[in-house]
Amino acid sequence: MSTLSVIEKWVEVRSKVLDLGCGNGNILSELQKTKDVIGLGVEIEEKNIEECLLQNINVIEQNIDDGLINFSNDSFDVVILSQTIQVLKNPNTALGEITRIGKTCIVTIPNFGHWRSRLSLLFNGRMPVTSPLPESWHATPNIHLCTLKDFEMLCSELLITIEERVTVNSNNENKWYLNIWPNLFSASAIYKISK
Repeated sequence: MSTLSVIEKWVEVRSKVLDLGCGNGNILSELQKTKDVIGLGVEIEEKNIEECLLQNINVIEQNIDDGLINFSNDSFDVVILSQTIQVLKNPNTALGEITRIGKTCIVTIPNFGHWRSRLSLLFNGRMPVTSPLPESWHATPNIHLCTLKDFEMLCSELLITIEERVTVNSNNENKWYLNIWPNLFSASAIYKISK
């Protein structure tokens, strides 16, 4: 089960979906095809906005770190924050905002606690470069790397409910062994959360 298939499973047909940090719009494009959603993307990179528009994705240019006050409470059925939270200045503020805006929220994060990251630090003494974290430390947009335990602890502190969690390996596959020690074996995780 890939990240996209998990997201598709959690999104109802004809839902109103907000994808924050939507990138090139691939998730919204797929959801429009498979779930007939009413989608809106928020993106800051001009090139990604152009790609969204080429796919007929409604998108607005906005910096999530500047706030989301232009969206009212419960204005979307689903808010997606896929591989975005770690690049934000204030992840805790973003989590509060998405759970205010969306009835259900889907957050995907890379897991810095993955065994390859741990071994890289242990044996090389350097920040890891892996498929979920492909850039060197000085070139990465990631400013708030965390483990699954870190993310789950933050949700608990913010009184955010984790309804479901699916973990995937480096090949974006959900395998049985990931459930034994998810913080060690999972390359990333997909969370369904709500307030």
